[in-house]
Amino acid sequence: MNASLNEVISRLPIAHGGPIETDAVIIGAGPVGLFQVFELGLLEIKAHVVDSLREVGGQCVELYPDKPIYDVPAVPVCTGKELIDNLLKQIEPFGATFHLGQEVSVVERCDDGRFFVETSLGTRFLTRTVFVAAGVGSFQPRTLRVAGIEKFEGRQLFYRVKDPARFHGRNLVICGGGDSALDWTLDLVGKAESVVLVHRRDGFRAAPSSVARMRELCERMQMQLLVGEISGFDESDGRLTEVRVTSPDGVTRRLPLDDLLVFFGLSPKLGPIAGWALALERKQIAVDTEKFETSVPGIFAVGDINIYPGKKKLILSGFHEAALAAFGAARYVFPDRKIHLQYTTTSPKLHKVLGVETPVFD
Repeated sequence: MNASLNEVISRLPIAHGGPIETDAVIIGAGPVGLFQVFELGLLEIKAHVVDSLREVGGQCVELYPDKPIYDVPAVPVCTGKELIDNLLKQIEPFGATFHLGQEVSVVERCDDGRFFVETSLGTRFLTRTVFVAAGVGSFQPRTLRVAGIEKFEGRQLFYRVKDPARFHGRNLVICGGGDSALDWTLDLVGKAESVVLVHRRDGFRAAPSSVARMRELCERMQMQLLVGEISGFDESDGRLTEVRVTSPDGVTRRLPLDDLLVFFGLSPKLGPIAGWALALERKQIAVDTEKFETSVPGIFAVGDINIYPGKKKLILSGFHEAALAAFGAARYVFPDRKIHLQYTTTSPKLHKVLGVETPVFD
């Protein structure tokens, strides 16, 4: 992981003009990565953010933009998209730069103590600190294993819902037995022309209330549940027209459809992170609970990507981790400065950083 600064510079093409120099590179633009920008900003630490997705928001936007979240302090309820929108507004004063649609492929320590970071698109950084806020890593939906059906992906076969209105008035087949499958089934019943839920067994991994509601809708004949697995499909003029569902008793039924939605969960992959010489435990990055620093000094891990005794995978926990990690990073960015805890309520310095007026109390 170590390399001399001269070796790093020698790799760069002359036309590039050298790497971007910064205080921090944050890998991941989900809610925890965004809040990391805020906590670093309060300490006057400048950050660049890299994400493999083409839009900011991570899983909140990619998987459940319209799903309500109830456990963010002082916010009784908000959707995933609303949470991301509010976090983006909160970090506006700090001017973070985003580099989207690219994956960090190289992290090496230089002889001056900084890190050389390079992405899959050739964006390069020299940074004093690195923050891994990559959620579950490079996550990919588990796909439907039916030969040839992948050609309909993005047209009639979908593994995530970005625009629910796109499915209104359509004949839908939804596959899966977890929360995502049930949530979207319940959301689309009454909006779609028809909804058939297909699951390999009659038991579900979703919230009991969702399962009960689904069965109630089936009894009312507002949707159907079919136990079995998709074993084939038919097409006409390049369009998917129906799927074949084989039940546990070997009977195969044909289901006409307009769209097929599949929710088999995610397959998390660490990707290049696995080669960065970080101590790992069960494919997660081990950290301390004082600074949430990894086994490599100067590299921190926050959010679902990390592991420590008592870890709970909650957005709330990630926010806490980001705050302590920022203070841990300050000693690398400002080695000669004593960092004092200040409060956004009363600190004129923080008010200046945030661009707000200091209130006058009588």
